[in-house]
Amino acid sequence: MGLRIEVAGETNVGMKRTHNEDNFSIIEDSGLYVVADGMGGHASGEVASKMAVDSLKEFFASTAHDPERTWPYKMDRAKGYEENRLITGIKLANLRIYEAAQREATKRGMGTTIVVLFAVEEGVYLAHVGDSRSYRVRDGKIEQLTEDHSLLNDYIKMKRLTPEEIANFPHKNVIVRALGMKDTVKVDTRFESPRENDIFVLCSDGLSGPVEDHEILEIVTEYEDLSMATSRLIKRANENGGPDNITAVLARWVKDNE
Repeated sequence: MGLRIEVAGETNVGMKRTHNEDNFSIIEDSGLYVVADGMGGHASGEVASKMAVDSLKEFFASTAHDPERTWPYKMDRAKGYEENRLITGIKLANLRIYEAAQREATKRGMGTTIVVLFAVEEGVYLAHVGDSRSYRVRDGKIEQLTEDHSLLNDYIKMKRLTPEEIANFPHKNVIVRALGMKDTVKVDTRFESPRENDIFVLCSDGLSGPVEDHEILEIVTEYEDLSMATSRLIKRANENGGPDNITAVLARWVKDNE
């Protein structure tokens, strides 16, 4: 008896923004779960995040039955086929966003973060660029599985900041890596082997900023219904000020009784 995935996702504009530049997608056919948080004025952030999601969806659909299809990037021999496929899909999305931003003056500087969970036979690959996060909730504990590509995180790694310095850090929103910034991008990946009842949380910083990890854990474990849990996470982010767009996708591994 194997495990199957239950999933729920939701996005919300938050309390301070006029429009939503986040996008998410649940592409069950491909085993892909995606959250993207766009940036860049004149609503071009939502263009970038939608391009990222659509581009990935399209690439996975076109490579589903044709592993020999010509890829625009060389495979990394140290990684397997599926991990390479995931990285290539994200790099392709990056190039499309970058090129669109170069072509149109109104879209200059647009970009997006991305976090992706890709379920394969033997487990899951996580990939991300930027500060959208992935967490795993297991046995009553929460663990952050991704590392923010942000200026704040770089400072934290270089020199130990006090909690007060972290709280007052002036450039919290500065992302050091995102899709669309350059014509190439480095994609971080990792492999995980889910166990029964594990819940993976993918989210934009509109959730992980205002809602602390222990609160995410509390809500995710309190609500059996994943849609309800997702809605409660968003509600909590808004209760805590809702300074940004908020997006969450929850995926739980359950026994497949078929």
